[in-house]
Amino acid sequence: MRHHTRKRSKATQRAIAATAGLALGAGALIAVNVYASAHESANGNSTKRAAQGPADPAGGATTISCPDVGAKLTSVPGRARTQVDKELALLDKQVAEAYQKLRSSTKAIQDRSFATNAIMAPLKDRRTATIDRIAIAIGRSGTRPQGLEALAACTLRATGAQDQGPGQEQGVTAVQGNGPVAADFVDITTVRPNVKSPRMQRGASAGRFTTQCGVNENKLYNSDNIIVAPGVDNGAHHTHDYVGNQDNDAFTTNEEFAAAATSCRNQGDKSTYYWPVLRLQDGTREFDAQELGGGAEGNTGTILTAAKVTLNFVGNPRGKVVAMPKFLRIITGDAKAFTNGTANANASWSCTGFENRQLTDKYPVCPQGSSLVRTSKFQSCWDGRSTDSANHRSHVAFADPRTGACPSGMKAVPQLVQRLVYDVDAPGLDDNGQSSPFYAVDGFPEQMHKPITDHGDFINVFDERLMNRMVQCINTGRTCR
Repeated sequence: MRHHTRKRSKATQRAIAATAGLALGAGALIAVNVYASAHESANGNSTKRAAQGPADPAGGATTISCPDVGAKLTSVPGRARTQVDKELALLDKQVAEAYQKLRSSTKAIQDRSFATNAIMAPLKDRRTATIDRIAIAIGRSGTRPQGLEALAACTLRATGAQDQGPGQEQGVTAVQGNGPVAADFVDITTVRPNVKSPRMQRGASAGRFTTQCGVNENKLYNSDNIIVAPGVDNGAHHTHDYVGNQDNDAFTTNEEFAAAATSCRNQGDKSTYYWPVLRLQDGTREFDAQELGGGAEGNTGTILTAAKVTLNFVGNPRGKVVAMPKFLRIITGDAKAFTNGTANANASWSCTGFENRQLTDKYPVCPQGSSLVRTSKFQSCWDGRSTDSANHRSHVAFADPRTGACPSGMKAVPQLVQRLVYDVDAPGLDDNGQSSPFYAVDGFPEQMHKPITDHGDFINVFDERLMNRMVQCINTGRTCR
């Protein structure tokens, strides 16, 4: 009975969130599939790959680039955290809606000045009001942050086959659409080996602990993000795969995580591991073809299930590791790296047989007999106090890539290395994916499905005994499952 009661409670929470979203997002467009350029027409019928995105005067496609307000909030009082998280999620929603308007307005596509006045100016006004509410909420319980209002303005940014970096508005001719384009792919055999590992020092923790949690055979998907947007329906604006904990949505509490079922073979691991789905842009109408987070926000085509998922926890090349605290939250990579810049980008794309060659800003084209690989390395240094932080990053950090040392005051914890393998045909680059469709990672609609936006999320829900076993295994140099 408790299970059914809890689900009804979550349904009620979702209804409240949806109602609040309608109230906050006044003027939002009706959710129609205007992002169907990746093989679907607006009425949902399968089509050839289309060319119907907003055009830049220089001939390239255009997207919206906005400053990341959340990244600037390194200190938010506990009493303000809930409201601030929801306001930050609203900022994402506002950008997604503005991008939807940009892509669906013929006049905006043809006339940059119209787009600036009719779409970008109202977006700035909405962001200004939301940012002001964030500052007020923080100010009620602590020191009101200064200068956030400067982050309200967004820009129209050209994207193209040879994009020139975050914040620049010049581009070159490219296929108009929601991405990706042929220039986002590269033959892995032309990439030079580039992987370097720090030298293991005396006293290093050289062991490895593997947890086996499946490949999401249960097809557990949603477009929430419990870490970044707790309590907000569709907070990710793209669909996630989940393995491990089976109670994953925006409203799951720590207590519910601890009580839930798990897909992990060892039932002592109820951690949640999630990442954006990979799709084949083949025109297939998935279950979310008309839903927010799916086709209504540009994420279309067949969802590909990984053929293999490996979850390894490894040690530190300089010293011993300590146990992670229960419910520690870690995000690696940046879902908005295309517009935010590469400071937090951590995507690693490769192919089996070539994993000494890793790509961050390109998708690999693998030779026959080789499979696509996505690898995510998570932060392995912890501040020793917090399970999360205001910007969801400050409480953890990466060790120095050369020495393995953690930043001052931080402790080394087991590092999660997540490896996903996919059996997917090489895309047809010469004919823009007509002969063999492109694959692409799900993302925020304005991020154009760029490979640099790949990311992963982890919440530690190991029981104490199993976590201690992991630490002992790693610290004594053993390999354990």
